[in-house]
Amino acid sequence: MVQTTARIKQSGKHFEIIVDLDKAMAFKRGEPVSVEDFLEIDRIFTDSKKGMAAPHSDLKEAFGTEDVLDIAEKIVRNGEILVTQEYRDAEKEKKFKQIVDFLATNSIDPQTGNPHSPERIKNALEQAHVNIKNVPIENQIKEIVQEISKIIPIKIETKKVKVTIPAVHTGKAYGVISQYKEEENWLSDGSLEVIVKVPAGMIIDFYDKLNAITHGSALTEEIKEE
Repeated sequence: MVQTTARIKQSGKHFEIIVDLDKAMAFKRGEPVSVEDFLEIDRIFTDSKKGMAAPHSDLKEAFGTEDVLDIAEKIVRNGEILVTQEYRDAEKEKKFKQIVDFLATNSIDPQTGNPHSPERIKNALEQAHVNIKNVPIENQIKEIVQEISKIIPIKIETKKVKVTIPAVHTGKAYGVISQYKEEENWLSDGSLEVIVKVPAGMIIDFYDKLNAITHGSALTEEIKEE
């Protein structure tokens, strides 16, 4: 367990709490962690190192409440959690492994049709000096494949799908489809028809996100590629 500080500036004043680093980060990611799980000291500070507690009047003015748990939730959700270098390194290593596992499962050597071994992918990532970002895999996989294709022949296995989104949902759904979009066609009734290419390993997640945003009203049709 590593203790750290979470902080926020609200109404021109500085507020801090002491939290468990891993649990606070999990809460911020939306995982099922309660405030009681991550809050280490039941107090709001203006300077936690000096033990200076925030006046109740300042809490009321800044957060509209003096309830420590409510305020702690707002600080972690909307503020900054100070992370250690050890934590950054561990997160980077975890993301690196996720990328290796994803590519080993979803990519092939287009020259032979055979999958790449995790070790070969790992070596290619290191040789290409790929910058692995702490963002979802789908947001960076195209860029990563472009970089390591300079080292090894590699192709992501994809599914080609025609998606029709009702007009009322196009705004929110566009963020889900934009990174996979090959073609788009706006229809006369305001609905959107797109052709997407989604990595095979992400197709279920893609459908889940699309259905959640469109409440299941998007029409999908898989297109067999020649």
